Amino acid sequence: MSATSPAIPTSPTSPTSRATPPVSRVRLRHSFAPWARIAGLTVCALVTLGPVIWTVSTSLRTPAQSFDLPPRIIPTHPTTAAYHGVFQQIDVWLLALNSTLVTALIAVGQMITAGLAGYAFARLEFRFKKPLFGLVLATMMVPLQVTIVPVFLVLKSMGLTDTLLGLIIPAFPTAFGTFLMRQYFLGMPKDLGEAAMLDGAGPWRIFRSVYAPLAAPGLAIVGVLAFNYHWNEFFRPLILETSSQNYTLPLGLVSLQGNLGTGSISVVLAGVVLSMLPALAVFVVGQRPLREGITSAGVNR
Repeated sequence: MSATSPAIPTSPTSPTSRATPPVSRVRLRHSFAPWARIAGLTVCALVTLGPVIWTVSTSLRTPAQSFDLPPRIIPTHPTTAAYHGVFQQIDVWLLALNSTLVTALIAVGQMITAGLAGYAFARLEFRFKKPLFGLVLATMMVPLQVTIVPVFLVLKSMGLTDTLLGLIIPAFPTAFGTFLMRQYFLGMPKDLGEAAMLDGAGPWRIFRSVYAPLAAPGLAIVGVLAFNYHWNEFFRPLILETSSQNYTLPLGLVSLQGNLGTGSISVVLAGVVLSMLPALAVFVVGQRPLREGITSAGVNR
């Protein structure tokens, strides 16, 4: 008998006979995946930013070039005449001041009310806690158009119609902000409050000195979202304000629609661009605390 056994032939279906994919094909697959994601994200970004790019581009054209076919993304002779036309037709500074005052106070007010209500629903125990929280969430399903008439009547009885204060005070309660801060406080450890309670701190001291500083990123989310929403708000100022000196910027831009009859669409879009700049600045400044708040909320949960 030979010392070496004869070689056993392998069948075509045996595992050892299966061909492994070439190394070059694997490398090509892994190198193609990032480019596919980048291409997909680029397409989504262009679709999202397309109207904004067209708005800025058209605002830099002359009225005669606003309707060029095919439309050009980059104006051949950019001009800022449309922006000068906006300042000549409406009082941009007064409208911007009114919008800044209204939205800033609403943002601060919602941060306060959402922080207090969220902490109460998350950490305090009181009767009818769950039904009350369910009632707060139920208000999110009620459209603004349903409640605007009762709100108008209440403000009229208080003498707050056609005033900036009538726009600010009713916007302080926020159901979404309350829900967001409640979830944020629930993600924080209870040991911190219990340790402060052992030191003699009451509920208000525990909230102010322990939980409120930790909830700063969550409060920043509420503030940034409130500012961006109420800066672009149009329906409530349209119903509650009648004097032009109390108009907010979105409501004041309506007077520019007369330019559409003369073909000066660039003036209208220049006003739109001016109205976007403050909200864009707030988002850029608040982007970091907004991102940190969302990330820390996910880690706490």
